[in-house]
Amino acid sequence: MKFGVVVFPGSNCDQDLVDAISTGMQQEVVKLWHKDHDLQGCDFILLPGGFSYGDYLRSGAISRFSPIMQEVIQHANRGGYVMGICNGFQILTEAGLLPGALLRNINQKFICENVYIKPVTTNLLPTRLLDVNKAYKIPVAHGEGRYYADENTLKALQDNDQIMFEYCSNASDTGEIYNINGSLLNIAGVSNDKKNVFGMMPHPERAVDPELGNTDGRAIFESILELVNA
Repeated sequence: MKFGVVVFPGSNCDQDLVDAISTGMQQEVVKLWHKDHDLQGCDFILLPGGFSYGDYLRSGAISRFSPIMQEVIQHANRGGYVMGICNGFQILTEAGLLPGALLRNINQKFICENVYIKPVTTNLLPTRLLDVNKAYKIPVAHGEGRYYADENTLKALQDNDQIMFEYCSNASDTGEIYNINGSLLNIAGVSNDKKNVFGMMPHPERAVDPELGNTDGRAIFESILELVNA
C-alpha cells in the first residue's frame, strides 16, 4: 500500500501526515506536488490540512483547480481511495468529491484545541475497527469547519451510512453543547456515496506519536490499513 500526500501552496500539515504514516504506521508514503499530473502509483491519496492558497475566496476553492486534482478526481472516480483532513476536507467538497460544504465556525473564531469525536458507523474504511461507543480525542485547528448540507443531502448521508464522525463529549455523549463549530448533526466527517472518498475536520495525524501525549488518531490509520492490506 503506497500513500501519497498532496502538497499545495500553504499546506502546513503535509509533513505531519508523512511522519504519521511513515514513522508511525511504517507505510510507504511520498509527497505529491500540486502542479504535477503524476500520482506516482499511489493507492491512497491524502489531502492535508493548512491554508492552501491562503484560503482566499473560500477555503479550498482555488486548490480545487490545481493540476493534480484532475488526477485525484480520476483516481476517486475509478474507485481509488482519497481522504482529506481539515483543509483537505474543504478541497474535496469544493471539488464535488464529497457532499456539503464547510462554512465559517458558528462563533466566527478559529478553533485550535483537542476535541472528542465518535464514529457513527463502522461501515466506512477509517472507522472499520473503531468503537461506536467510544470518544476519541483528536485535535482540531480550523476557522471554517461548520459542516452544512441541505435537508435532502443530510437525509441521504444518514440513509446511506455516510456520516463518519460526530462531535461528542469525553464520555461519548452527543448534543449541541459538544458541537464545537455549529456543524449540522454534529458532523465531523463524511464519505461519498461509493464510500471510497472521506473527509474529516479533526487531525488524526496529530494524535499518532506517543511523544505528543495522545495516540487516539492511530486507530483511524490502523482501521484504514487493516482493510486495505487484508
